[in-house]
Amino acid sequence: MAPVLLAVAHGSRDPAAAASTRALLRVVRFLRPELTVRCCFLDLAQPSLSDSIAQLAWQRPILVPLLLGTGYHVRVDLPEALAAVGLPLTHLAPALGPHPLLAEALADRLTEAGAPSHAAVVLAGAGSSDPTAVADTARMAELLATRLDRPVIPAHLSAATPTPHQAVAALHAAGHPAVALAGYLLSPGFFARRAATTAATWTSAPLAAHPAVARLVLQRYDEARAATALPSAA
Repeated sequence: MAPVLLAVAHGSRDPAAAASTRALLRVVRFLRPELTVRCCFLDLAQPSLSDSIAQLAWQRPILVPLLLGTGYHVRVDLPEALAAVGLPLTHLAPALGPHPLLAEALADRLTEAGAPSHAAVVLAGAGSSDPTAVADTARMAELLATRLDRPVIPAHLSAATPTPHQAVAALHAAGHPAVALAGYLLSPGFFARRAATTAATWTSAPLAAHPAVARLVLQRYDEARAATALPSAA
């Protein structure tokens, strides 16, 4: 039997965020109906990571972080949760981003928002004090620039600079009247509302249940599952 896919979302006080996470996992289940998929949250929503992993430990689940960068949660919290139930680090998949499938989803969300192909783009991530996570956002901006075939400036909604407001203002000052903001966020909530307050003409919605994100969740699961497999006898 394939290990359970335990998707770990950040969590939010906004019920729309949890609803968005569950909508994404419905797409995952549609794509892989034979796979058992469960959901938990790091904070502010239920079920919690600690409760979920304790209940599923006997099934040796694979944790797939629904997180867009490799920050503190991926480097510390999730490995500690695995260790607490005696599971090896191989049962933890990488963060979702950066990845070309996310560039596909981001490009689609910009199109849905009405952003034209000539608009300058700011990629607005949640932000982090972790330099690895900041670098991940910068790399994601490069992948999106390749997808769109035009420059994309990374920005951060907290803890790092430039902020989306600063990045949009800088593009305006540089002579770009048409600026689109790509929300590099999985779910609606506080950061999505903050992203919508810039002077950008177009602001895309969170990635949410985009099919490319669902495919990426399964790809991360498959990568981790392959890593957990014992080598065959010689």
